[in-house]
Amino acid sequence: MDTVTQAKWDRASRSLDVMSGYGPEWRWGPAKRKLFALMKPDAKILFLALGTGLDIAHFPPERDITAIDISPKMLEKAQARVAGYSGHMTAEVMDVHAMTFAPGTFDQVFTSCTFCSVPEPVEGLKKLLQVIRPGGELHMFEHTGSKVFPFSLMMKAMSPLASRFGPELDRDTVGNVRAAGFTVTGVDHVF
Repeated sequence: MDTVTQAKWDRASRSLDVMSGYGPEWRWGPAKRKLFALMKPDAKILFLALGTGLDIAHFPPERDITAIDISPKMLEKAQARVAGYSGHMTAEVMDVHAMTFAPGTFDQVFTSCTFCSVPEPVEGLKKLLQVIRPGGELHMFEHTGSKVFPFSLMMKAMSPLASRFGPELDRDTVGNVRAAGFTVTGVDHVF
């Protein structure tokens, strides 16, 4: 377990709902609902980095979801949302780099604003590839670095400070997904 990353997100749990609750969820909600609508009713689903459970409001009902997060404090705050979900959901503390699931356990894996914060993103994605059954799917809602000036420069400059408290702002997530061995079948830029 990466205790440095765990401690960072345990600290962030105190303010995550305030920082990410209304504004980002209002802005990103429609795109998240569209993505999570791809959760198949008969699939065994892994949701990575549940946090305080804000994304649960966008999940379709009656799914079989296993959620993990590196932060026990995040999952403590998520318990009411997990309990209120209309399908079957379990949540456990686990580091993506050290998952204990058997190979091929999941039909689908979903992430939401996760791989901007995983310390070794390509290695974490390789671990996900192992737990997805052959022919399974990875669906991601992630922020990535911009290729548009001046945003690209601003994100690069802000990333060292931002990563001390939360996400890195300038990652090449699509490149990382490819480097991990996934075949990218689509990228839909929301903003």
